[in-house]
Amino acid sequence: MFQRRNAFIAFLFLAPALAAVAVLRLWPAGMALRDSLLAPGATGFSLENYVYIFTDPEFQNTLRTTLLFAVIVNPLQIAVALGLALLMNNKLPMTGFWRSLILLPVAIPQSVSAVVWGVAYRPDGLLNALLAAIGIAPQPFLTAPNPAFLSIILVVSWIGVGYWMTMLITGLQDIPKSLYEAVTIDGANAWQRFRYVTLPQLRRPLTFVLVADTVANFLIFAPVQILTKGGPQGATNLIMNDIYTRAFEQGDRGSAAAATVVLVLLVLVIVSVQFRLMSDSREAR
Repeated sequence: MFQRRNAFIAFLFLAPALAAVAVLRLWPAGMALRDSLLAPGATGFSLENYVYIFTDPEFQNTLRTTLLFAVIVNPLQIAVALGLALLMNNKLPMTGFWRSLILLPVAIPQSVSAVVWGVAYRPDGLLNALLAAIGIAPQPFLTAPNPAFLSIILVVSWIGVGYWMTMLITGLQDIPKSLYEAVTIDGANAWQRFRYVTLPQLRRPLTFVLVADTVANFLIFAPVQILTKGGPQGATNLIMNDIYTRAFEQGDRGSAAAATVVLVLLVLVIVSVQFRLMSDSREAR
């Protein structure tokens, strides 16, 4: 009787969160799956929307762009975040100030950050003014395919790196100092301490950062929509922007829902592979 009462009380505490998950997550996901299987003129469910998007050159380009973006931005952000975490974990002058400064972009909404960067990227903006000061010609940051793609990577990394750095600093601070003292006594240099102590002990925080960063970058929307709207020539048309365009600009609800389902499955597959690789690496050690 006592256990049932505790279980009921626990359920009451969890009920608001469970209701929020059901209403804000599960129900929209179910609706998206249903809409993706409904095609105009079809009786019952069909795969017509999936056939359409996978034979659409624009969606094929979107998938390639999104995967290339993920392959570049995820390792870049994690490497920079890890480097900053190692630096900020040392006893540097004004460490708290530098940590806060690096973390500041996280507190700014992505839309605001995109607007600020949009001003800096203008032909007469700050970045081209700095380049002109050192004798470099103005760059088409948002009007040529490759520069636009790299510009979005820069904005997204500027926004996210500080957050991942904070997570990794927390992991670094949990590593027992006795481990470093032991390997130092054995004659380990800085690289050996990093390779044989820091990385193995940081495996769990790194796994979390890798997975969370991957999911976050697949859901990037505001910087693309504000700065390039997927252009030029589809060079920055990431999948979230493509879904928005299909649903709200073209009014194609079915193909937008199908693209959403593809996005969810793609993220699940990649995250599962990441977990498997990290687990295999830990077992190998």
